[in-house]
Amino acid sequence: MPPTLLLPPHLTASAEAVRAATEARGLTTVQLPTFDLPEGIAAEHLHAGPTFTDAVAPSLGIACLEAPPTWLEDLPREVVGRTITAMPILDAWTLRYPAFIKAPNDKSLRAMVYTDGTRLPGADAVDPDTLVLVAEIVSFTAEFRLFALDGTIHTSSQYAARGRRYLAPLADDVTSAAAALIRDLAETLPSAIVVDVGLLDDRLVVIEANAAWASGTYASDVDRALDVILRAAGPVAGLLRRDEAFTRPVPGRSSSQGMRRTVSELAHAATVAPRESPPPKVRPARR
Repeated sequence: MPPTLLLPPHLTASAEAVRAATEARGLTTVQLPTFDLPEGIAAEHLHAGPTFTDAVAPSLGIACLEAPPTWLEDLPREVVGRTITAMPILDAWTLRYPAFIKAPNDKSLRAMVYTDGTRLPGADAVDPDTLVLVAEIVSFTAEFRLFALDGTIHTSSQYAARGRRYLAPLADDVTSAAAALIRDLAETLPSAIVVDVGLLDDRLVVIEANAAWASGTYASDVDRALDVILRAAGPVAGLLRRDEAFTRPVPGRSSSQGMRRTVSELAHAATVAPRESPPPKVRPARR
């Protein structure tokens, strides 16, 4: 049986392209109608957002790679081009100045400029211990997405220019600078990851890291992006030793506590019985 890529109920145009590339490669795709796992379903990989991933990956024994939650804060200022501070949202509520605020590795908080901490979701909507990144407000003249595999750029795309969507290949000078950045940061990241970089005052700096299994491809080579996606969300049995420290935290545990899944936790989670749900859409591998 060929490996299976699991997909969520609703797909973006980018996810549809990833599905097509997966099937063209000879893999099976399964699109679930809900976030519940049908009885007896098996899958080795997934491509979806964090909420769906947290609902299904543990029971399937899929190890999902991502950057450490404080990765951006830990980078030197010359690498990110701005001040970035990680703090519990409890502390961010007290801020009285504008800042760009986001959650490190999920969409629990809308990433945007907040005029001050009073504009953030309150305790009725978010756990006070939720970790957020508070960044100095800057404007990038151009923004680029890099799908990185084993410390090299596997495929890439420009996705914005002066804050507006703009899809294009990377210029040669940007490619060279981006490749050097990825090479220098390789040891701080999992082997398969997406890194967004941008031009700030004519200098290429890191914007953020994103999980490849949850990232859009923009104008990247979709088949090469799929290489990164499959590594970034794959069977725990195939997890590289270097990547064990970069697995997504167990749902319900706080990222601010730095608790990650261990290999044994992932293996144990895969034995949990799934709940009943409507039948999924199965698209067998092409022959």
